[in-house]
Amino acid sequence: MVNGSMRIRLVGALSVLALVASCGSIGSRREPVLDDLTAQQIYNKAEYELENSKKAEEAARLFGEVERLYPYSELAKRALIMQAYAYHKDRDYENARVAAQRYIDFYPADEDAAYAQYLLALSYYDQIDLVGRDQGLTFQALQALRTVIERYPDSEYAQSAILKFDLAFNHLAAKEMEVGRYYLKRGHYTAGINRFRVVVEDFQTTSHTAEALYRLIECYLALGLDQEAQTAGAILGYNFQGTDWYKDGFDLLQGQGLAPEAKGTGWLRTVYRQMIKGEWL
Repeated sequence: MVNGSMRIRLVGALSVLALVASCGSIGSRREPVLDDLTAQQIYNKAEYELENSKKAEEAARLFGEVERLYPYSELAKRALIMQAYAYHKDRDYENARVAAQRYIDFYPADEDAAYAQYLLALSYYDQIDLVGRDQGLTFQALQALRTVIERYPDSEYAQSAILKFDLAFNHLAAKEMEVGRYYLKRGHYTAGINRFRVVVEDFQTTSHTAEALYRLIECYLALGLDQEAQTAGAILGYNFQGTDWYKDGFDLLQGQGLAPEAKGTGWLRTVYRQMIKGEWL
Protein backbone atom coordinates (compact mmCIF):
# COMPACT_ATOMS: atom_id res chain seq x y z
CA MET A 1 0.00 0.00 0.00
CA VAL A 2 1.42 3.37 -1.02
CA ASN A 3 1.46 6.04 1.71
CA GLY A 4 0.73 9.75 1.06
CA SER A 5 4.30 11.02 0.84
CA MET A 6 5.30 8.25 -1.51
CA ARG A 7 2.25 8.96 -3.69
CA ILE A 8 3.27 12.61 -3.94
CA ARG A 9 6.82 11.67 -4.98
CA LEU A 10 5.50 9.23 -7.57
CA VAL A 11 3.14 11.81 -9.10
CA GLY A 12 5.99 14.34 -9.22
CA ALA A 13 8.30 11.88 -10.95
CA LEU A 14 5.65 11.04 -13.52
CA SER A 15 5.08 14.75 -14.17
CA VAL A 16 8.78 15.28 -14.82
CA LEU A 17 8.90 12.31 -17.17
CA ALA A 18 5.90 13.66 -19.03
CA LEU A 19 7.52 17.08 -19.34
CA VAL A 20 10.79 15.60 -20.58
CA ALA A 21 8.94 13.48 -23.09
CA SER A 22 7.01 16.53 -24.24
CA CYS A 23 10.16 18.61 -24.64
CA GLY A 24 11.83 15.76 -26.46
CA SER A 25 9.02 15.51 -28.96
CA ILE A 26 9.16 19.27 -29.57
CA GLY A 27 12.90 19.25 -30.02
CA SER A 28 12.83 16.30 -32.39
CA ARG A 29 10.02 17.65 -34.53
CA ARG A 30 11.03 17.16 -38.18
CA GLU A 31 10.00 18.50 -41.53
CA PRO A 32 7.12 16.56 -43.03
CA VAL A 33 8.08 13.81 -45.45
CA LEU A 34 7.80 14.97 -49.05
CA ASP A 35 5.59 12.02 -49.91
CA ASP A 36 2.99 13.49 -47.54
CA LEU A 37 2.96 16.89 -49.26
CA THR A 38 0.94 17.96 -52.26
CA ALA A 39 2.57 18.88 -55.54
CA GLN A 40 1.86 22.54 -54.87
CA GLN A 41 3.44 22.39 -51.41
CA ILE A 42 6.65 20.83 -52.74
CA TYR A 43 6.73 23.30 -55.61
CA ASN A 44 6.32 26.18 -53.17
CA LYS A 45 9.19 24.85 -51.05
CA ALA A 46 11.38 24.69 -54.15
CA GLU A 47 10.51 28.26 -55.08
CA TYR A 48 11.29 29.40 -51.55
CA GLU A 49 14.73 27.76 -51.63
CA LEU A 50 15.41 29.37 -54.98
CA GLU A 51 14.23 32.87 -54.15
CA ASN A 52 14.82 33.30 -50.43
CA SER A 53 17.48 30.93 -49.17
CA LYS A 54 19.40 31.08 -52.48
CA LYS A 55 19.91 27.31 -52.39
CA ALA A 56 19.63 26.64 -56.12
CA GLU A 57 20.89 23.07 -55.80
CA GLU A 58 18.23 22.22 -53.19
CA ALA A 59 15.59 23.96 -55.29
CA ALA A 60 16.54 21.84 -58.28
CA ARG A 61 16.18 18.70 -56.17
CA LEU A 62 12.75 19.71 -54.92
CA PHE A 63 11.53 20.61 -58.40
CA GLY A 64 12.64 17.13 -59.42
CA GLU A 65 10.60 15.65 -56.57
CA VAL A 66 7.46 17.31 -57.92
CA GLU A 67 7.97 15.53 -61.20
CA ARG A 68 8.83 12.23 -59.50
CA LEU A 69 5.90 12.16 -57.08
CA TYR A 70 3.30 13.80 -59.33
CA PRO A 71 4.43 12.98 -62.88
CA TYR A 72 1.03 13.56 -64.48
CA SER A 73 0.23 16.87 -62.82
CA GLU A 74 0.40 20.23 -64.55
CA LEU A 75 2.96 21.32 -61.97
CA ALA A 76 5.29 18.49 -63.05
CA LYS A 77 5.75 20.17 -66.40
CA ARG A 78 6.42 23.54 -64.82
CA ALA A 79 8.74 21.99 -62.25
CA LEU A 80 10.90 20.48 -65.00
CA ILE A 81 11.61 23.81 -66.68
CA MET A 82 12.23 25.39 -63.27
CA GLN A 83 14.64 22.57 -62.44
CA ALA A 84 16.62 23.39 -65.57
CA TYR A 85 16.69 27.04 -64.51
CA ALA A 86 17.77 26.17 -60.96
CA TYR A 87 20.60 23.98 -62.21
CA HIS A 88 21.77 26.75 -64.51
CA LYS A 89 21.63 29.27 -61.69
CA ASP A 90 23.77 26.86 -59.64
CA ARG A 91 26.21 26.67 -62.60
CA ASP A 92 25.57 22.96 -62.88
CA TYR A 93 25.52 23.27 -66.66
CA GLU A 94 25.51 19.56 -67.45
CA ASN A 95 22.36 18.86 -65.41
CA ALA A 96 20.81 22.08 -66.73
CA ARG A 97 21.23 20.75 -70.27
CA VAL A 98 19.76 17.38 -69.31
CA ALA A 99 16.67 18.95 -67.73
CA ALA A 100 16.19 21.43 -70.58
CA GLN A 101 16.53 18.69 -73.21
CA ARG A 102 14.03 16.50 -71.38
CA TYR A 103 11.55 19.36 -71.41
CA ILE A 104 12.04 19.84 -75.16
CA ASP A 105 11.61 16.11 -75.74
CA PHE A 106 8.48 15.82 -73.58
CA TYR A 107 6.79 19.13 -74.41
CA PRO A 108 8.06 20.29 -77.84
CA ALA A 109 4.91 22.29 -78.59
CA ASP A 110 4.62 23.94 -75.18
CA GLU A 111 5.07 27.70 -74.83
CA ASP A 112 8.10 27.19 -72.57
CA ALA A 113 9.89 25.01 -75.14
CA ALA A 114 11.59 28.11 -76.53
CA TYR A 115 12.89 28.99 -73.08
CA ALA A 116 14.10 25.42 -72.56
CA GLN A 117 16.05 25.60 -75.82
CA TYR A 118 17.44 28.99 -74.79
CA LEU A 119 18.55 27.59 -71.42
CA LEU A 120 20.21 24.69 -73.19
CA ALA A 121 22.12 27.13 -75.40
CA LEU A 122 23.11 29.24 -72.39
CA SER A 123 24.50 26.16 -70.66
CA TYR A 124 27.14 26.09 -73.41
CA TYR A 125 27.46 29.83 -74.00
CA ASP A 126 28.14 30.73 -70.37
CA GLN A 127 31.28 28.56 -70.42
CA ILE A 128 33.04 30.20 -73.38
CA ASP A 129 33.96 33.51 -71.79
CA LEU A 130 37.70 32.86 -72.14
CA VAL A 131 39.34 32.64 -75.57
CA GLY A 132 41.60 29.86 -74.39
CA ARG A 133 38.76 27.48 -73.50
CA ASP A 134 37.83 24.39 -75.51
CA GLN A 135 36.27 25.59 -78.76
CA GLY A 136 33.96 22.58 -78.84
CA LEU A 137 31.75 24.41 -76.35
CA THR A 138 31.60 27.40 -78.69
CA PHE A 139 30.47 25.27 -81.63
CA GLN A 140 27.81 23.61 -79.47
CA ALA A 141 26.63 27.00 -78.26
CA LEU A 142 26.35 28.21 -81.85
CA GLN A 143 24.30 25.18 -82.85
CA ALA A 144 21.95 25.53 -79.88
CA LEU A 145 21.55 29.29 -80.39
CA ARG A 146 20.84 28.76 -84.08
CA THR A 147 18.05 26.37 -83.09
CA VAL A 148 16.47 29.09 -80.93
CA ILE A 149 16.71 31.58 -83.79
CA GLU A 150 15.36 29.26 -86.48
CA ARG A 151 12.78 27.26 -84.50
CA TYR A 152 11.45 30.09 -82.35
CA PRO A 153 11.98 33.29 -84.39
CA ASP A 154 9.01 35.06 -82.81
CA SER A 155 9.87 34.20 -79.22
CA GLU A 156 11.16 36.72 -76.70
CA TYR A 157 14.48 34.85 -76.67
CA ALA A 158 15.26 35.09 -80.38
CA GLN A 159 16.85 38.54 -80.26
CA SER A 160 19.06 37.65 -77.33
CA ALA A 161 20.04 34.42 -79.12
CA ILE A 162 21.05 36.41 -82.22
CA LEU A 163 23.25 38.69 -80.15
CA LYS A 164 24.90 35.80 -78.35
CA PHE A 165 25.33 33.94 -81.65
CA ASP A 166 27.29 36.89 -83.06
CA LEU A 167 29.43 37.08 -79.93
CA ALA A 168 30.15 33.35 -80.00
CA PHE A 169 30.99 33.56 -83.71
CA ASN A 170 33.36 36.41 -82.94
CA HIS A 171 34.87 34.28 -80.20
CA LEU A 172 35.83 31.57 -82.69
CA ALA A 173 37.52 34.15 -84.89
CA ALA A 174 39.39 35.47 -81.85
CA LYS A 175 40.74 31.99 -81.18
CA GLU A 176 41.99 31.65 -84.75
CA MET A 177 43.68 35.05 -84.45
CA GLU A 178 45.31 34.08 -81.17
CA VAL A 179 46.84 30.96 -82.67
CA GLY A 180 47.82 32.79 -85.86
CA ARG A 181 49.66 35.49 -83.90
CA TYR A 182 51.46 32.77 -81.96
CA TYR A 183 52.80 31.26 -85.19
CA LEU A 184 53.62 34.64 -86.69
CA LYS A 185 55.62 35.72 -83.65
CA ARG A 186 57.72 32.57 -83.90
CA GLY A 187 58.34 32.88 -87.62
CA HIS A 188 56.04 30.02 -88.62
CA TYR A 189 54.53 32.09 -91.41
CA THR A 190 52.76 29.35 -93.37
CA ALA A 191 51.01 28.08 -90.24
CA GLY A 192 50.03 31.66 -89.40
CA ILE A 193 48.64 32.21 -92.90
CA ASN A 194 46.43 29.14 -92.53
CA ARG A 195 44.86 30.61 -89.39
CA PHE A 196 44.38 34.10 -90.78
CA ARG A 197 42.90 32.61 -93.93
CA VAL A 198 40.18 30.92 -91.86
CA VAL A 199 39.22 34.30 -90.41
CA VAL A 200 39.09 35.99 -93.83
CA GLU A 201 37.14 33.19 -95.51
CA ASP A 202 34.88 31.93 -92.71
CA PHE A 203 34.56 34.85 -90.31
CA GLN A 204 34.32 37.85 -92.62
CA THR A 205 31.56 39.47 -90.58
CA THR A 206 33.54 39.54 -87.32
CA SER A 207 35.63 42.36 -85.90
CA HIS A 208 38.86 40.42 -86.56
CA THR A 209 38.89 40.48 -90.36
CA ALA A 210 40.85 43.73 -90.73
CA GLU A 211 43.65 42.52 -88.49
CA ALA A 212 43.69 39.14 -90.22
CA LEU A 213 44.30 40.86 -93.59
CA TYR A 214 47.05 42.98 -92.08
CA ARG A 215 48.72 39.89 -90.59
CA LEU A 216 48.53 38.24 -94.01
CA ILE A 217 50.47 41.17 -95.45
CA GLU A 218 53.11 40.62 -92.76
CA CYS A 219 53.34 36.88 -93.41
CA TYR A 220 53.44 37.10 -97.20
CA LEU A 221 56.07 39.84 -97.19
CA ALA A 222 58.19 37.76 -94.82
CA LEU A 223 57.96 34.86 -97.30
CA GLY A 224 58.70 37.09 -100.28
CA LEU A 225 55.25 36.55 -101.78
CA ASP A 226 54.66 40.13 -102.86
CA GLN A 227 51.59 39.60 -105.04
CA GLU A 228 49.69 37.87 -102.24
CA ALA A 229 50.67 40.66 -99.83
CA GLN A 230 49.46 43.27 -102.33
CA THR A 231 46.14 41.49 -102.81
CA ALA A 232 45.60 41.30 -99.04
CA GLY A 233 46.31 45.03 -98.95
CA ALA A 234 43.79 45.68 -101.72
CA ILE A 235 41.03 43.84 -99.84
CA LEU A 236 41.99 45.61 -96.63
CA GLY A 237 41.89 48.98 -98.35
CA TYR A 238 38.52 48.35 -99.97
CA ASN A 239 36.76 47.22 -96.81
CA PHE A 240 38.67 48.87 -93.98
CA GLN A 241 40.37 51.93 -95.44
CA GLY A 242 39.65 54.11 -92.43
CA THR A 243 41.29 51.75 -89.92
CA ASP A 244 44.76 51.75 -88.42
CA TRP A 245 45.18 48.23 -89.79
CA TYR A 246 44.99 49.55 -93.34
CA LYS A 247 47.32 52.45 -92.60
CA ASP A 248 49.92 50.09 -91.11
CA GLY A 249 49.46 47.63 -93.97
CA PHE A 250 49.86 50.36 -96.57
CA ASP A 251 53.08 51.50 -94.85
CA LEU A 252 54.42 47.92 -94.87
CA LEU A 253 53.77 47.56 -98.59
CA GLN A 254 55.11 51.00 -99.40
CA GLY A 255 58.27 50.18 -97.46
CA GLN A 256 58.85 47.35 -99.94
CA GLY A 257 58.08 49.55 -102.94
CA LEU A 258 54.66 47.94 -103.35
CA ALA A 259 51.07 49.17 -103.42
CA PRO A 260 47.72 47.55 -102.55
CA GLU A 261 46.62 45.85 -105.75
CA ALA A 262 44.85 42.63 -106.67
CA LYS A 263 47.43 40.38 -108.29
CA GLY A 264 48.16 36.71 -108.83
CA THR A 265 45.77 33.80 -108.95
CA GLY A 266 45.83 32.55 -105.36
CA TRP A 267 43.03 32.19 -102.84
CA LEU A 268 43.12 35.88 -101.92
CA ARG A 269 42.48 36.83 -105.53
CA THR A 270 39.39 34.63 -105.37
CA VAL A 271 38.29 36.40 -102.18
CA TYR A 272 38.89 39.74 -103.91
CA ARG A 273 36.71 38.76 -106.85
CA GLN A 274 33.95 37.53 -104.57
CA MET A 275 33.97 40.33 -101.99
CA ILE A 276 34.67 43.30 -104.21
CA LYS A 277 33.74 42.32 -107.73
CA GLY A 278 30.82 40.12 -106.76
CA GLU A 279 32.09 37.33 -109.03
CA TRP A 280 31.30 33.99 -107.39
CA LEU A 281 31.87 31.67 -110.35
